[in-house]
Amino acid sequence: MLIHLLTIHPALCYGPLEEAILGRAREKGLLDIRVVNIRDFAPGRHQITDDYPYGGGVGLVMKPEPIFLAVEHAIRQGPYREVVPPEGLTGPPPGGRPRILLMDPAGRRFDQAYARELAQEEHLIFICGRYEGVDERVRLLVTDAVSIGDYVLTGGELPALVMIDAISRMVPGVLGDQQSAQDDSFATGLLEGPSYTRPPEFRGLRVPEVLLRGDHRAIARWRRKEALRRTRRLRPDLLLTAPLTEEDRQLLAEIEAEEGA
Repeated sequence: MLIHLLTIHPALCYGPLEEAILGRAREKGLLDIRVVNIRDFAPGRHQITDDYPYGGGVGLVMKPEPIFLAVEHAIRQGPYREVVPPEGLTGPPPGGRPRILLMDPAGRRFDQAYARELAQEEHLIFICGRYEGVDERVRLLVTDAVSIGDYVLTGGELPALVMIDAISRMVPGVLGDQQSAQDDSFATGLLEGPSYTRPPEFRGLRVPEVLLRGDHRAIARWRRKEALRRTRRLRPDLLLTAPLTEEDRQLLAEIEAEEGA
C-alpha cells in the first residue's frame, strides 16, 4: 500500500511512522508511506501556503495552489498516474484513482469498518489542513472528508496518523499475527475482553482459573463472554449492531442473570 501524507509540518509525522509496527512494516516494504511538504509546492522565496480569507474574518486559510500541486505530485508517484486537471478531479479517470482524504470535522466519522474499507485501497493521499481550514476549491480534489471525533485539534496531522495506524493494521503481514487485528476491540463489533499475563498472582489479584487450565474451548467461551460483558457495561449501543450469534445471546442471558439486570 502506498500512502502520501501532505502537510506543512513534516517533522510532526516522522516519529510515529518510523517506530514500532509502522516502522517495521515500512522496512519490510509492506507499507510505502511518504511525507510530502506542501511548502515545497508554494511559489516564491517565502513559500507561503496561507492567506487571509476573502470577505474578512478571523484566522488564515490554506491556499489552493500548493495543495493542488502536492496532490498532483503524489498521484504521479502512485499506480493511478492521471494528472489532476485544473478544475479538479470531477470524475474517476481511466484506470481508477487514489482515495484522497481531507481531515475535516464535518466529514464522515472514522471507525473500524471505515479502516477496513480503506485498507483495500492501493493508494491513499491524506491532506492535512491547518489554521481555519483549506480553500473550498481544494474539496474538488477530495474523495473522502473524514473526522475522527467531535473535538478541535490544531491540524490534520494527528488525525491522519491515527487513521494510518488503524488502516495499516488491516494490511496483511503488518501485524506479526493477523489474528490480533481480528480480535481487536471493534473488529468484531464488540469491545475486547480482559487480558492477563504472568505472574498468575500479583498482590493478591489472581488470573481467572479458566485461563490456567489449558482448555481452549472453555477459554474461547470465557473470552467471548467477557467481551460481551464489557461491551454491555461500557458500550451497550454496540450490541444493537454487532453480529451476535445464538450462543452470544445465551451468554448475554447468563451475564444478565449473574449481574441481576
